[in-house]
Amino acid sequence: MMLYLPAEFPQDSGLCYLNHAAIGPWPKRTAQVVANFAYQNLARGGADYPDWLDTEQRLRDRLAHLIHAASADDIALTKNTSEGLSTIAFGLDWRAGDEVLGVAHDFVSNRMVWEALADRGVSFRPIDALAGSDPEAAIIAALSSRTRLVALSTVNYAVGYRFDLERIGQACRRNGSLLSIDAIQSLGAVPFDLRAVQADFVVGGAHKWLLAPEGVGFLYCRPDLRDQLRLRQFGWAMREAPYDFEGDTWSPARSARRFESGTPNMTGIHALDASLSLFEEVGLPAVAARLAANVSRLATALSELPGIELLTPPAEERRAGILTFRSRAVAGDRLYRQLMEAGVICSPRAGGVRLSPHFYTPRERLDEAVAQVARITATRSS
Repeated sequence: MMLYLPAEFPQDSGLCYLNHAAIGPWPKRTAQVVANFAYQNLARGGADYPDWLDTEQRLRDRLAHLIHAASADDIALTKNTSEGLSTIAFGLDWRAGDEVLGVAHDFVSNRMVWEALADRGVSFRPIDALAGSDPEAAIIAALSSRTRLVALSTVNYAVGYRFDLERIGQACRRNGSLLSIDAIQSLGAVPFDLRAVQADFVVGGAHKWLLAPEGVGFLYCRPDLRDQLRLRQFGWAMREAPYDFEGDTWSPARSARRFESGTPNMTGIHALDASLSLFEEVGLPAVAARLAANVSRLATALSELPGIELLTPPAEERRAGILTFRSRAVAGDRLYRQLMEAGVICSPRAGGVRLSPHFYTPRERLDEAVAQVARITATRSS
């Protein structure tokens, strides 16, 4: 299959879209599925609801396959990554003196939720792991008998460092610590294998590398931990028999659906299901290989420009789809604004600019972005 897929991504000709680490554009098939679903609601209301439930189940199956979970029963559908993290944080039976170990400069959502446990006597300890040459060693060395849980993003959102999760997972097992993974910056960019990582919890959202809408995500919970997470949200959908509306008694679903309190986001479910079908057709190894080539092309070209410093690690295995850089000639915020004005869609991060192409991004768009960086920085330094 042609990995540029121009028919699936007919983006505006004046746009150089390198911002998938923020918001991923939808494939054409996803936009069409949403349009069809909207018309179905217009013309037929909920007459086809049984078909919608089939799509919902297929999405759970696809998400389980995406992360190599053993069963779709291990997948709860959420509104977003933060909801999944909150379900974990406020479901665990914490003890005063417990510690959550995290990484300094992680995305704010993966810090706030753990800091909010302070009134329960739980401390959040961020390690400045990215300051050294071996971030994994820094995290592992910080483990202690108090470390109840390690909270980690697969890829740092700002500089794009990709953690060796298997190494950290093994250390957590030895230490008796739980491992919670925020995978939103890697799913759809590089393969994720739960069997190798041995994470206890995995959360993610649809709107970045998975090329689907905001407002839909998932939570994986290790099956034997489901009963240990205290339920904090309640509603009809989380019952074992959700469509039995006449009974006076109920019990939580035995599956991870127990974490879904109310009516699902059926529009988002249809959209994410459609987007995942594209990844299944192309194959995640092929997606990852093409994306790695795109990031390498950007890295090589940018590093040849005067005054450009790459903040993302040079080793291919230590990065995913993010490439962050800064210029000695132009301040990061100014460079970001001028790139945006030139049609290069990017984000300001870590005092520089974050570029995040995807597997389908044409090479000429990458070269155009580098040319715009060269133009702006040369004009400024002259």
